[in-house]
Amino acid sequence: MDKGTVHDREAADADPVKGSASAENAAAGLGTQLVRFSRLLTAYRQKARLESRSGERVLLAKLVRDGERRATDLAAATFLDLSTVSRQVRAMVDKGLVERRPDPEDRRGALLRATAAGRATFEEYRRQRDARLAELLEPWPAEDRYQLIRLLSRLNDDLEEFEYARPESGKVPGPGGEQGATQE
Repeated sequence: MDKGTVHDREAADADPVKGSASAENAAAGLGTQLVRFSRLLTAYRQKARLESRSGERVLLAKLVRDGERRATDLAAATFLDLSTVSRQVRAMVDKGLVERRPDPEDRRGALLRATAAGRATFEEYRRQRDARLAELLEPWPAEDRYQLIRLLSRLNDDLEEFEYARPESGKVPGPGGEQGATQE
């Protein structure tokens, strides 16, 4: 399969965005690379048969890392629609990955938490992801790996702040007025 990586790297090196201070040029170059990254990530997930479980991974990650919470809070924290979260949670409860218990502060509601099986499933997802990324990044110089993480983290932080701070975004902040990005 022709990945086109050499051509794409050469095109990126010759791109007028390189060294440009123009936000518009940088946006065009970033947009192109984000679309490409999204397509590659989708192809990887399909090949690895992960696409159908991506929602499960996101929700398990939030429950494992941040502890139990209500479905409405889980939806806000993961940037997902409540109906999507409810459907995914039902499936995970049926699989024994998540359990519900009455909310002691409001008996009408329920708190969700990852079970031991859910935590083990999440850890296996993370182990597989980390092994694949380590293999991919092994040939990179250490400084490039560091810069990738630093800049991607900055982009994610800025995007989250920019998008969810705008009233016209239509997004409702989660508990405490913030919505945290979920790490898988």
